[in-house]
Amino acid sequence: MDLPVVWFVAVAVLWTGYLVLEGFDFGVGMLVRVLGRREDDRKVLLGAIGPVWDGNEVWLIAAVGSMFAAFPAWYAAMFSGFYLPVLAVLLGLILRGVALEYREKAEDARWRARWDACITVGSFLPAFVWGLVLANLVRGLPMVPGTLGSTGSGIVDAGFTDLFDGYAVLGGVLMVALFVLHGAVFLSLKTDGPVRHRARALAVRMSLPVLLLLAGFLGATLFLRESTWTVWVALASVASLALAAAAVYRGREGWAFTATATAVAGLSVVIFGSLFPQLLVSTTDPALTLDIRNAASAPYTLGVMSWVAVVFLPLVIGYQSWSYWIFRQRLVGERIEPSDAPDAPSSPDSPVNLP
Repeated sequence: MDLPVVWFVAVAVLWTGYLVLEGFDFGVGMLVRVLGRREDDRKVLLGAIGPVWDGNEVWLIAAVGSMFAAFPAWYAAMFSGFYLPVLAVLLGLILRGVALEYREKAEDARWRARWDACITVGSFLPAFVWGLVLANLVRGLPMVPGTLGSTGSGIVDAGFTDLFDGYAVLGGVLMVALFVLHGAVFLSLKTDGPVRHRARALAVRMSLPVLLLLAGFLGATLFLRESTWTVWVALASVASLALAAAAVYRGREGWAFTATATAVAGLSVVIFGSLFPQLLVSTTDPALTLDIRNAASAPYTLGVMSWVAVVFLPLVIGYQSWSYWIFRQRLVGERIEPSDAPDAPSSPDSPVNLP
């Protein structure tokens, strides 16, 4: 087996799983005060992600850990070159986690409002930064030789402001908008009552702007990195988002959530597919570009990792699937406000529309 290729695919799959699952978590976090007009609504909204949000973060740990073990040069160059953005992600995740636990420690409205603001910021920062970072991987960055001075040991030589070019910022904005839409569709599937109605209405309104952002970013990505097969994935991602808009308007929340998840997954596949076989492109000296060969660990390390993954990965996936199944019921708010709902052929009491 070509283990560097296998582990590149594994890293891409782990990042894709993280973006799909944590994506709706971030979206819900950014919507906590937008859709939650009263405290009972906010409890329903946060209760929708309560059993799963910390489990979804395991995908990030697995993705970063796999990068460290399988491609240490890639890990070192990426996380040193993006030190401040990654630090912002960590601070955002810590802030969000603390806020989700501490907002219920007091009944004071101002106390909860402050923690809700922390949840919003802690959801926005990782969403924007991961879009920024992944876009920078695709466009490439200036690099200089590392301490070893050899191929495969290049390090990023870019200032903080160098990371914010137009394409990278578009990636960050897209990730935020797409996650908000993904979260709104998730809430329309997972809740009932006023939160569900507002989430559906918001998803319908957001569909076209997010679709245009996705098409623009994917078009720019295909222009930067020519790859025949990723064109079809990009088209499928855009088509999935269009189907999500139609499904959520018709009250088919299960199909809509499947479609937005497919759109997020398609975006990730296009990004990593456009990179392959490169990992981090040097815009200063092509010899310093990291690829799956010069950045990979020794074959023995990759072999041991493969056996560990074969044993433990199915257990992790099985456990998380079981938790989603256990907590699959809708959460119902105290009030029903039909005026908040879009004009669609379904009622607040309609069953879950699973695909």
